[in-house]
Amino acid sequence: MITVEHLTKRYGPHAAVEEVSFRCEPGTVTGFLGPNGAGKSTTLRMICGLTPPTAGRATAAGRAYRELPNPGREIGVLLDASAQHSGRTGREALALAAATMGVDRAGIDAKLDLVGLNATAARRRVGAYSLGMRQRLGLALALLGDPRVLILDEPANGLDPEGIFWMRGLLRDFADRGGTVLLSSHLLREVEAVADRLVVIGAGRVVAQGGKDELLAGAGTLVRARDERALRLGLERAGLPATNGTDGGFVVRAEPETVGQAAADAGLVLTELRPAGAGGLEQLFLTLTAGASTREAVR
Repeated sequence: MITVEHLTKRYGPHAAVEEVSFRCEPGTVTGFLGPNGAGKSTTLRMICGLTPPTAGRATAAGRAYRELPNPGREIGVLLDASAQHSGRTGREALALAAATMGVDRAGIDAKLDLVGLNATAARRRVGAYSLGMRQRLGLALALLGDPRVLILDEPANGLDPEGIFWMRGLLRDFADRGGTVLLSSHLLREVEAVADRLVVIGAGRVVAQGGKDELLAGAGTLVRARDERALRLGLERAGLPATNGTDGGFVVRAEPETVGQAAADAGLVLTELRPAGAGGLEQLFLTLTAGASTREAVR
């Protein structure tokens, strides 16, 4: 389990993360989403003890990361696939980690096989690895101690479509066996395919969290009209701020009846009016983070 309580990180007057709270339960994959600069990586670094919080607390496996006597046996972490010694071979990187954690080196081959690195790749120096191979090695390192928790920041970067599909299955299997996964990724369709819960952050604050199906069901209303400019003005006059849809029209955080009435009051002819959940996670993400981006720009 991962518990984050009121995490805050300030750099001078600027709050990179502010009052962030959420929980990741065993047996689930939690997608941690937000635009660039929203505070995702800072939050993950605070959970892993790499960045001290200004306020708040985070625990994983019941204790703060720095309080764990052998953290690699409890929590598998992959925050930066490039942060590996380029002069070592893949096998040497795993052997050193195994010695540090007190893990039987006999398990190294099994982890290499699990992440799809064959004997030839294991003998190559990490400096000659592609980004996708480094991601696979990073996952092997994260899994080496047989942890109960995985914390992964953009683990699919550099993977081809087959590799992304493989990773999805790996994470799903880990959670289905009772593990806890916290996954940050900009690949929204892949997160939608594997995540059970979502935490969406914008401008350093949590703007939404909950079950994936629950959040997608409440994504708002998609509306289109012959005169798009007049529609936006009519919605604004009715106090219904709208964001641009991924495939045209506007998305409004209100019920279809409310949006339709606002359009009728403005004398507009609508060409489409329906729940926006059909747009999936991509549409939900844009809708939720648009307001946060606007608030940040005003500061």
